[in-house]
Amino acid sequence: MSIAQLVRVALVLSVLLIVLSVALRCTPRAVTSLFRNPSLLARSLLSMNVLLPLFAALMVAVVELRPAIEIALVALSISPVPPFLPRKQLALVADQEYVIGLLGASSLLAIVLAPLTVELVGALSTRGFSLAPLAIAKIVAVTVLVPFLFGMIVRRVRPAFAERASPLADRIGIVLLLIAIVPLIVKLWPAMMSLLGSGTGLAIIAFTGVGLALGHMLGGPDSDHQTVLALATATRHPGVALTIAAGNFPDESLIAPALMLYLLVSAIVSAPYVRWRQNLKKRLPPAA
Repeated sequence: MSIAQLVRVALVLSVLLIVLSVALRCTPRAVTSLFRNPSLLARSLLSMNVLLPLFAALMVAVVELRPAIEIALVALSISPVPPFLPRKQLALVADQEYVIGLLGASSLLAIVLAPLTVELVGALSTRGFSLAPLAIAKIVAVTVLVPFLFGMIVRRVRPAFAERASPLADRIGIVLLLIAIVPLIVKLWPAMMSLLGSGTGLAIIAFTGVGLALGHMLGGPDSDHQTVLALATATRHPGVALTIAAGNFPDESLIAPALMLYLLVSAIVSAPYVRWRQNLKKRLPPAA
């Protein structure tokens, strides 16, 4: 097996283990909780699947950016919550049900919402996007739904084992993620640097900043909901985005570097918000 193949295997396993670690701690009620709160569900979908995609489409229509950056940002705005995000969200909030519910709802609805969002942004985007729903369903199933279902089954059958296994799966998943990401960054670094300039950095900063602001505002008065929706709106599933982008523009070789550049810049831009919410959580009284 080549180094590149090992990196891909480590990346997939890391995502599976991170999702599994979350699932080992949750119940079916938590996963479906958002469907019992129609107002919060509607605001979440408005933020993630309407307003940010419209902003991305308007931005690439008005600002002249590198083709790979335009494609990556629009594809990201269509994608659901990434499977590694709940780990960060869970560390920032006291009420964890919304984190699990948003991941569950976003993943379950992705096969329907992604094509609808493509139609929504199509009127504004200068680049035509089409979508194969089965391709989206496959990657969401592999990276989120299957490990989530397996983890909940284990928790149901062996709850004590699930409690012990969850932190171990999380630690191994993070180690594998680092092992996979570092070689990718090294390999793609020259291509990533070639994309800088022509407003690339500002576009990614704007995409992330607007996503954080939209999610925070539409999260409502609940502090935990604000935090979770802000990060979910600004941070999207890069695997789904790559599937969408590569499926529509197979000859664009810089899409993967563009997505990696987004992940790095977005993490830097989100850091002050994450720090603010961490400090806020420390000042709030513990949940009853």
